[in-house]
Amino acid sequence: MDTQTRILNIHGYHGSAQNAAFGALTANGFTRITAPQIDYDACTPDAVCDMLRGIIREQQIGLLTGTSYGGFFAAVLAAESGLPAIFVNPCLMPFLHLPRLGYMGDIRAFLPLFASLGDLDSRRVSCIVGADDEIIDTHDFTERLLGNARFRRIPGGKHSGATLPLPDYFGEILRAM
Repeated sequence: MDTQTRILNIHGYHGSAQNAAFGALTANGFTRITAPQIDYDACTPDAVCDMLRGIIREQQIGLLTGTSYGGFFAAVLAAESGLPAIFVNPCLMPFLHLPRLGYMGDIRAFLPLFASLGDLDSRRVSCIVGADDEIIDTHDFTERLLGNARFRRIPGGKHSGATLPLPDYFGEILRAM
């Protein structure tokens, strides 16, 4: 993939726009990265999707990256748009995990979005997870959903992207695209 590709990087719940995935992208020479800081508690899932769809359209995004809860939105948008995506410890079942983290929003809003994951083209998706993720315990589901050789489970890796070899993984995946 060309380092001039426009990338949308979506952070996780209570995360930072300049997260470990952002660092891995810049370490691999990518500079055209849009990374909005999102207050997920103040926005409905539909409002987040609408905002991200606008960014994709306006900035002609060519790649999605998403970490944790941001991985859910990256998956939904990849299913809709067909864009390639890289997920880091994706939270593909936010209706299950977010209430455990204090999320007070309506979890029913996630269900129609979750259903769209059935349209995800796994040939265009890569994913890295920590084998010892202390937050997301459904990576087996993610692995089966994606069912491809670009799914990596890192022994000793935790939920934080900083515990994963993201610069190396992103470099490998981006060179192959």
